[in-house]
Amino acid sequence: MSSGLALRSEPAPIVACTVSSNVHHFGLLIEDMETELGEAWGDLGFEEARDFMGALEPGGLEFVALAVREQDEADLGRVGEVINAARAKDIKVILIPENLTTAGLRELLRLGADDFVPYPLADGALHDAIEKIRQEAEAPPPLQTAKQTEASAPVTGQRLGGKAAIFATQNLAGGTGASTLAVNMAWELANIDKKNPPSVCLIDFDLQHGSVATYLDLPRREIMLELLQDATNMDVDAFKQALVGFEDRLSVFTTPAEIVPLDIIGPDEVTAIMDLASECFDIVIIDMPRSVVMWTETVLNRADMFFTTLELDLRSAQNAMRFIKACRSEELPLEKVQFVLNRAPGMTDLNGKNRMKKMAESLGVTFSNMLPDGGKLVMQAGDNGEPLAEAAKKNPLRKEIMKLSDGLYKAMVSDTQAKG
Repeated sequence: MSSGLALRSEPAPIVACTVSSNVHHFGLLIEDMETELGEAWGDLGFEEARDFMGALEPGGLEFVALAVREQDEADLGRVGEVINAARAKDIKVILIPENLTTAGLRELLRLGADDFVPYPLADGALHDAIEKIRQEAEAPPPLQTAKQTEASAPVTGQRLGGKAAIFATQNLAGGTGASTLAVNMAWELANIDKKNPPSVCLIDFDLQHGSVATYLDLPRREIMLELLQDATNMDVDAFKQALVGFEDRLSVFTTPAEIVPLDIIGPDEVTAIMDLASECFDIVIIDMPRSVVMWTETVLNRADMFFTTLELDLRSAQNAMRFIKACRSEELPLEKVQFVLNRAPGMTDLNGKNRMKKMAESLGVTFSNMLPDGGKLVMQAGDNGEPLAEAAKKNPLRKEIMKLSDGLYKAMVSDTQAKG
């Protein structure tokens, strides 16, 4: 690393630089820059960077790593000038924020930062950001830029009448498959119409043990904790920045990287996130925590359907009874709750079918869906980060979830047409 670009005497050309008020505060950034670029980088302060890039030829640097900490937020104007100077010379900007407020981060992203990696840097995070920039630079220019941009933008619900459908899933006992149902239902719905698929957002609200990111092999981003806490101030742009894409078909709002208390968010934050998701997507699927929390009522009241998963055992029956009693005591819309029996008995299992009938009668409910046991392939698909449609297309569980998703979509389209 050099302490000033103008004093550098090494023959190796500089391809990138860090920009910060004090680079020595960002020790992990120094280490990662040296690992990625060796000596082919330098460091500048905010004012130096603006003047230096102003004198460069377009594309004179590959990228700048703009490291901004809490103390710098008082004067975001000079930070913004660096971003503008870089953009003017076609230099990519990787934002390295430390303890910024959501509003500050949103403002810098709006100015044109290409990517952001929260500090302290996770292992390989800077490497991934650099590789992403390089891949984008090497990609051939699109033939129809305007058309492709329009196609890649989140749909605002116009296709289904301008009002997103919201479905939620919740375990009534551990391991009864709510997350598996949410992930695979989201993927089936995202691919249900090959010519004109609906836009789908999958939100993981199981803040302590959420597994959506694992089941789809997606990164859990550090910034999610800040976004959750400041959700009431989040706008559409910030919400889109928080999402992680899966196969260009599904957008996912993951849990934070660390386990956090379930009460770190409340009804207001949950409502704000659902509002933003409904504004941007046709279908919103929410995977709830197993525990009933103070904002469970918020989601249940807002959801079109609330799928609760259980199995044919005593623990599920007892938890279902307690859940039903709680809904009735709080006068919640129990008619929205769909009881889904996972690992349901097969056609020839007469004893199991008799037990299932008795369980439904004792609870006073009807099982809206009965999902078969998908076997080891379900666990393997989750471990490999693939939906069942990709990992085990003919699996009986996948077929049943596909039927469920198809029925939901047809009902949505029919309702939209009736209102239209």
